[in-house]
Amino acid sequence: MKIVVAPDSFKGSLTAQQVSEAIGTGVRRAYPDAEIVAKPMADGGEGTLQCLVDATHGKIMTTTVKDPLGRPVSAAFGILGDGATCVIELAASSGLYLLSPAERNPLRTTTYGFGELILAGLDLGCRRFILGLGGSATNDGGAGMLQALGYRLLDQADQPLSFGGGELSRLSRIDGSQKDERLAECQFVIACDVTNPFVGPNGASHVFGPQKGATPDMARALDDHLRHFADVIETSQGIAIHDLPGTGAAGGVAGALLAFLGGTLQAGVQIVMDITRLAEAMDGADLVLTGEGQVDAQTAHGKTPCGVAQLAQSFGIPVIVLAGSVGAGIEALYEKGVTAVFSIANRPMTLQESMRDSAALLAQTAEQVMRMYAIRRGY
Repeated sequence: MKIVVAPDSFKGSLTAQQVSEAIGTGVRRAYPDAEIVAKPMADGGEGTLQCLVDATHGKIMTTTVKDPLGRPVSAAFGILGDGATCVIELAASSGLYLLSPAERNPLRTTTYGFGELILAGLDLGCRRFILGLGGSATNDGGAGMLQALGYRLLDQADQPLSFGGGELSRLSRIDGSQKDERLAECQFVIACDVTNPFVGPNGASHVFGPQKGATPDMARALDDHLRHFADVIETSQGIAIHDLPGTGAAGGVAGALLAFLGGTLQAGVQIVMDITRLAEAMDGADLVLTGEGQVDAQTAHGKTPCGVAQLAQSFGIPVIVLAGSVGAGIEALYEKGVTAVFSIANRPMTLQESMRDSAALLAQTAEQVMRMYAIRRGY
């Protein structure tokens, strides 16, 4: 019997690799002779860096960059096993978690550190970049990133802008004459699951600004500033990003990546499935086990279990999802190829208890699922 184990991490508890190992332990208790193919997964958000480095036998690097408020912070990035691909999670340099609630102000926060991470990858010889945009504290449209890469954002007096989304209303022109020449040799793949445009009621400022500290008045101002930025970008680059789906990701960083660096948007889980060659692993498999910490209605919108299930469905393979907790709306997953969803909680417990014991709970639940599967298979 061949079992593919392809879970995401359980955030704050276990990495995807550790989840795979725990599930494998449970499977072997029920089927000691089973062929288990472990393919730890991610969906482009937190954990993607570690997942891809593990899958390709790459390495984690660290460097000092600017945090969202321009302070020095140590940030990790990854070099994949091919030595030419750099994986960067924007949150490592420009993430909301780097700020206290009182410090959250998207008028001031910058993506400059994100650009510095790209430079670090360039310095190590990388020319292909996989960029995860989740968890940003910024709403500067990627202006800080461009500044770090050598673009000059200038006001009417030809003076450079300072940091933050609040500065963009002063932008007069963008000078790319001093940009890093190595950028022309690069390919940028953007892990992006949102479809929000750059500006407007569904754009970066109004939808994501509030969680970054924006008041309603601030969100309106930021949207106006991004619209002005998009107008200048259209003049500079000949591309109108205002209403393009996905360009609002990470406070508009995706828009800048498309317009200036030729970036391409791709579903995060698809990127990971491609690099880990999950489709090859599924060939001849009898069952797929996947999972993540919280499974609910949102899981059907680009999360790991959904992507894995859709791929397995194309092979006609049943899929079981193991979850730390199960919320409302999981019925949508059944149309995506999921056969059943199981919570690993085996008794009333707190979140802290569940997280502490998640490895043991995963192994126990995987064992019980496999014993039930034995009935279906006639064992």
